[in-house]
Amino acid sequence: MNEKFYDLPKEKQIRIINAGYRVFSRNTYKKSPMNEIAAEAGISKSLLFFYFRNKMELYMFLWEEVSRLTQAYLKEYGAYDTPDFFEMLKRGLDGKCRIIESYPDLTAFTVRAFYETEPEIYKAIHEDYEKKRGLYSASALGLIDPSIFRPEIDFETMVREMYWAAEGYMMDAHKNGRIDADKLKEDFSKVIELWKTAYCKGELL
Repeated sequence: MNEKFYDLPKEKQIRIINAGYRVFSRNTYKKSPMNEIAAEAGISKSLLFFYFRNKMELYMFLWEEVSRLTQAYLKEYGAYDTPDFFEMLKRGLDGKCRIIESYPDLTAFTVRAFYETEPEIYKAIHEDYEKKRGLYSASALGLIDPSIFRPEIDFETMVREMYWAAEGYMMDAHKNGRIDADKLKEDFSKVIELWKTAYCKGELL
């Protein structure tokens, strides 16, 4: 990527990023033309190629931007500043909703990218995903106070179940259009309370 992209006004950077998320979330990688992304962003195709040498470079930049934005917002909302697992989830939910407000097609892009079948994209996405998932899980889970959970709970299974629930929610929302940040917060606030009731020791509820 041409580093001059970061010299652009922030508003223009966001416009280009959102255009990429919008177009790539609607179609497969092969069926997402650069000229459509440029048109969505309100710039020329040649200018888009000035910042990104090819479609693959833009796609992987957008994928990396998902991680960067997620970590930035989790940090801003203090998700890693508490040993309370369920408070961490709530703060993470607030951060996620904020991302959706600023980048409405980011989550749909993430789902589409994860299930992309183009071999080169699939390999790059899944290798990066596995690497980051391990790093993020280790850093987050290492902060948690395990004493709040019922002793019979298998913590790894619990976390896996939560991941599957979140993934299923996002997939369902993606099929029905853009994810609504307010609806996401309302739904998952209830789910987090349900998890807390199911997995915490009785005296902590």
